[in-house]
Amino acid sequence: MIAGDDRPDALADAEQLAQRYRTLVEHSPDGVLVHEGGVIVYANPAMVRLLAVGTIDGLVGQPLIRFVHPDWVPDMLTRIDRLTASGDALEPAELTLLRADGQTVEVETVPVLTVWQDRMAYQVVIHDLTAQRRAEAAQRRAEQHYATVVSQLEEGVVVIDRNGRIESINPAARRIFGHPDDELIGLPLDALALALLDTHAQPLPPARHPLARTLATGETISRHVFGIDRPDGQRRWLSASSRLLNPEDPASSAVASFNDITEYRASRRQLEYQASHDPLTGLANRSLVLSQLAAALGTPAAQPVTTVLFIDLDGFKGINDTLGHAVGDTVLQIVAQRLQRGLRPADVVGRIGGDEFLALLSGRALPVDLDALVTRLRAAMSEPIIARGHRIHVAASIGVTPLRPGDTRTPEAVLHDADRAMYRAKPAAHREGGALERRPNSTHAS
Repeated sequence: MIAGDDRPDALADAEQLAQRYRTLVEHSPDGVLVHEGGVIVYANPAMVRLLAVGTIDGLVGQPLIRFVHPDWVPDMLTRIDRLTASGDALEPAELTLLRADGQTVEVETVPVLTVWQDRMAYQVVIHDLTAQRRAEAAQRRAEQHYATVVSQLEEGVVVIDRNGRIESINPAARRIFGHPDDELIGLPLDALALALLDTHAQPLPPARHPLARTLATGETISRHVFGIDRPDGQRRWLSASSRLLNPEDPASSAVASFNDITEYRASRRQLEYQASHDPLTGLANRSLVLSQLAAALGTPAAQPVTTVLFIDLDGFKGINDTLGHAVGDTVLQIVAQRLQRGLRPADVVGRIGGDEFLALLSGRALPVDLDALVTRLRAAMSEPIIARGHRIHVAASIGVTPLRPGDTRTPEAVLHDADRAMYRAKPAAHREGGALERRPNSTHAS
């Protein structure tokens, strides 16, 4: 004790400090008890409530081990033996207490070797873990519920850490990726062996994948469509969304959810194809051909379409009338195949109605070359066709209309001019009135 400690003002300060400590202990939400020689000599009100003894008299004078679960007594005694000098304290540890009503309660304790009424004793601060355990149990139930829900989703869900490793992945994602039975937790995404594709089926750099962008920038991405080529050779198309699990944490993992839209994409493309192609021949239909012609006419630079061919089958109506529409349909299908073989891949050929076809030729050609092309096509058309046991000869009349740079005609006007050119090329025996009386959209054979 230093000189001056016994001064009245120093003693008053010490007493005031002790009173503040006693007040703090008495009102502490944590239990505090003091035991000496294994017997409880003090307990605060929180300790009385925690052990359900009614009053402090139900604790003071009682052996400490009466209120400690037998399974925890050896560990408690071992810990106490580690305290050898006044002021020594141990790290927090958990144990289970026995309440007076027979219930157990899990607590966290911190023992301190101290001086109590001039004798060495053990002061223990006891924190009730009941609320924490309830919260933990609720959290576990919530996590289990979440895991159950996620595991049942048809939507794939995968969580990736900052290093690109899989933290969790649900069964739907495993199926979509083609790894239904593999253990993937902890593996990098590269272990999935997936080739990424953009919407045009071109290789997609991994850095442009939505999940990589989310991890790099924190950006939330919705409904990003991309393709994957799986190790088994299947190509699947996915619509994915990704976000950070915790946007406030720069080190947060990211979660991606995605739907397999392969069938939807295929059906949509099929519908688009059906809306723009002739169902009988598979050629472009009238709407698509005129749309491409309009696009070519609207191009101010070098036109992608330089020549239009109007092709009409001579005497086709007689085939339908004498042999039936089924034979007529077969003839139209074979004619369509011959036209496609006779033109270049860059050229567009379509059926615009009945036995009428339109071809859009790309690239400039000399008149002599166009004459040779028309001759070849007519020769191909005139080759015999075997349809349902009938040997049929078909001839074609072809009208040629070139497009000029800066051509101001509408697609309908070009079609009209090509129709007139075709009529002029048609043999007299097959002419059916003046060219102005012809209907561009004749009755279909099918």
